[in-house]
Amino acid sequence: MKKKRLFPLVLFTLCIQFCYAGHIERLKDGLLIRLDQPTAGGVKQVKLQVITDKIIRVTASANDSISATPSLIAIVTGAPDVKWTSEEKDNKVTLKTGELTATVNLGTGEVLFTDKAGNIILQEKKGGGKTFTPENIDGHPLYKVQQVFESPAGEAFYGLGQHQTGLMNYKDQDVDLTQYNSVAVVPFLVSSRHYGILWDNYSITRFGDDRKYEELGKLLLYNKEGKPEGLTATYAFRKKPDSIFVKRNENKIDYTFIPSLKDIPAGYPMAKGIITWEGSISPLTDGLQKFYITSSGYIKIWIDGQLMLDKWREGWNPGPSVFQHQLFKARKHAIKVEWIPESDQAFISLKQLSPTPETLHNKIALTSEAGEKIDYYFVYGNNTDEVIGGYRTITGAATIVPKWALGYWQSRERYKTQREVISTVQAFRKKNIPLDNIVMDWSYWKQDAWGSQEFDPARFPDAKGMIDSLHSIYHTHFMISAWPKFYKDIDNYKLFDNKGWLYKQNIKDGQKDWIGNGYVSTFYDAFNPDARKLFWSLLSKHLFSKGVDAWWLDATEPDIYSNSTIEHRKELMNPTALGSSTQYFNPYALQNAKGIYEGQRKENPDQRVFILTRSAFAGIQHYGAATWSGDIASRFDELARQIPAGLNFSLSGLPYWTTDIGGFYVEDKYDQPDPKGADLQEWRELNTRWFQYGAFCPLFRSHGQYPYREPFNIAPENSQEFKSMLYYDQLRYRLMPYIYSLAGHAYHDGYTLMRGLIMDFDKDTTVQHIGDQFMFGPSLLVNPVYTYKARSRKLYLPANTGWYNIYNGQYTEGGKYITADAPLDRMPLYVKAGSIIPIGPALQYTSQLPADTITLFVYTGSNGKFSLYEDEGVNYNYEKGQFSTISFNYNEASKTLTIGKREGSFPGMLKQRSFRVVKANGAGLNFDTKNGKLISYTGEEQNIPL
Repeated sequence: MKKKRLFPLVLFTLCIQFCYAGHIERLKDGLLIRLDQPTAGGVKQVKLQVITDKIIRVTASANDSISATPSLIAIVTGAPDVKWTSEEKDNKVTLKTGELTATVNLGTGEVLFTDKAGNIILQEKKGGGKTFTPENIDGHPLYKVQQVFESPAGEAFYGLGQHQTGLMNYKDQDVDLTQYNSVAVVPFLVSSRHYGILWDNYSITRFGDDRKYEELGKLLLYNKEGKPEGLTATYAFRKKPDSIFVKRNENKIDYTFIPSLKDIPAGYPMAKGIITWEGSISPLTDGLQKFYITSSGYIKIWIDGQLMLDKWREGWNPGPSVFQHQLFKARKHAIKVEWIPESDQAFISLKQLSPTPETLHNKIALTSEAGEKIDYYFVYGNNTDEVIGGYRTITGAATIVPKWALGYWQSRERYKTQREVISTVQAFRKKNIPLDNIVMDWSYWKQDAWGSQEFDPARFPDAKGMIDSLHSIYHTHFMISAWPKFYKDIDNYKLFDNKGWLYKQNIKDGQKDWIGNGYVSTFYDAFNPDARKLFWSLLSKHLFSKGVDAWWLDATEPDIYSNSTIEHRKELMNPTALGSSTQYFNPYALQNAKGIYEGQRKENPDQRVFILTRSAFAGIQHYGAATWSGDIASRFDELARQIPAGLNFSLSGLPYWTTDIGGFYVEDKYDQPDPKGADLQEWRELNTRWFQYGAFCPLFRSHGQYPYREPFNIAPENSQEFKSMLYYDQLRYRLMPYIYSLAGHAYHDGYTLMRGLIMDFDKDTTVQHIGDQFMFGPSLLVNPVYTYKARSRKLYLPANTGWYNIYNGQYTEGGKYITADAPLDRMPLYVKAGSIIPIGPALQYTSQLPADTITLFVYTGSNGKFSLYEDEGVNYNYEKGQFSTISFNYNEASKTLTIGKREGSFPGMLKQRSFRVVKANGAGLNFDTKNGKLISYTGEEQNIPL
């Protein structure tokens, strides 16, 4: 019998070897394909690696081998236990899993992905779309790499991190993936066609058109007199605009970085100036001309009399803006740019690109400055949640934040003394304003000791006692700012310097920062694992030992010296422990967070690590890290830009995000010395509207420069503004059973808390471009108000479901736009039919009371479900299975709510509790309603008719 079996096995083995001889090699987890006739600058090898049934990694090389340099973002390798087959036929080789097929053209290396039915999901550009351009970087041979894919009309794209240009759908847009204060790069792209691309490259990358933006002078420029001599640039005085300092013709507007400020006319007082550029422009080709702006101060741009941009940002932090405008080569298009710099360190740049080339129409292009290979993961799913779940399969699950972190945080720039910290928390408790976290911003150290990680004893005489009292008396947690920055020659600097673990270029330059008369400093190299351990040891010794609960990691782009050119920024962090800063420009924040996460978990395995970082990268969610949107302006237009920025960040696979409620830096009208009259009213309304929005962000946090940001410092306690902020703070805490359940599902099920409408309503194409509304969990449609004095707003109710106004219970069928009331004290908020929302008790802090009784508000009209998730809230026992879930299911046909049997358990779990079941139709949300049915629950299934 054994001999009879042996012959077919040998024959099969020989067949496999024959079939794959030469250019195809079967690996334990995929295929390696060697092209017979690679083209110049093209691919020689393509490797398909099976990760799961729905995830395939594609690597490609222009060399005779594929680099095996370990990934910084992937925690998975191949999965040899996943069943797959392969076949070679018609000059193609296919790899097939249970869910999808990847086909490689043996002549071009082109990869095609199809589903089980053979439908195309994604295909690389005809011919393969792979380009390798040799680059010698710091003496190492690397490549500029590009991968182009086909993209059918009607497809929409999201993700790519946090970009504050106001865009939601990135189809036919260009996105610059360069880390910067308020720009957080995550190279994960999500398609409306239910797939994602995780681009495993760490250098500066461009999505879309990879051509460099060009000076305005590449267009035909005419001055105010119509002469082809450039635009008329007028440098005048702001308070006397008719008093002109100098007027001249200029063919560019390019004061982008510090070195370019030397081109400002000598002696011109920018802080007192107003500059205009006027004339007309004519393109070389017809079409949508692209414009890219970075600016600080006040800027307005008009083209053909149409106001295209009206923006303000603080002088030291220019931010990006983009727009497109139809231009015709046979026409002169009027242009006017007005800039009020406000300071001598303000920046402006206006660049342009001709219309997108035909070769990139209906394409996806990813282009990176430096890499050893092309390396991407194709992630497929039945819906966007599955796609994001696939991203987390590759990069790591999103750890559950400590429960207290989902409560309200108070911060300001900055609490200067121990007394200010304690008195602020005392005021919250006295006024019964819910609070869970107080935040210590920078400069708690001695002025000349940045990097010491030690409190200045003159201002914080007993830091440990302060933190102990916050914990034991006020039940408040304490987060502290921890920069990777060290002043030259302090003791901690020397510890790193002796090991060679510092970036030294800024030391050589002798460049001083902005503190006092200035101090010379640099950052540590977070790409070095031993340097990361040393950094943690300093935080542990000086801060964690005193009871610090969480870490605020600032300037992690890294921002070693602000407003440097990109090339100088590379010099400032070069070399890294892994290689050239050009190759490793973007993931500093990931490495820095990883060191703190691993250090704290090793030192205290029973305390959840929690990190807030200004920058981000793929995989950072695995290291207990959330991100905030950086140093943004206190303006309504800036509030508007936060909404799509946060949604795309969440669609990048990172579930925890927040923004400075009220914006970080303020215009002079709010700050000198205090806002008054109309300015005061606008300030209060801005903070109120931002607070309403912030209550439905994954993290709920107020922070900013003076004026102080505590609700009672913004508006009087009898005002509409204060009462509104208090209402939404209280609502946030009442929703804690709902919110913490979402956090649990984010870890266990790959869920996303803050949801672009494309996630839940992808069959409704109207939602593809909507970036100013979102779902908070499965039930709540959030519609922020971001226009001053608006008392209503237009919003879209997605189709194929009904919607209830949460405040009055009024029902409206979906699939249409409505104009919703938005009085000053309320933001439009709707509940999807079929929702079950658990509401907990009134709380002053998250751990004050157990969630008993929970009121279940059931919104009928459709079947509905919700799963209540609970665990201990502070440790990692949930990773060991110590948690519980209780399912709620509403059946519309039988009008019955089923409370399911409790699954799982954990120490301290409520074994007996009460649920109050309320049919919510036709009435507003009432926290303390006594209506409905009170149910005693001991863990067994119950059916409740409604």
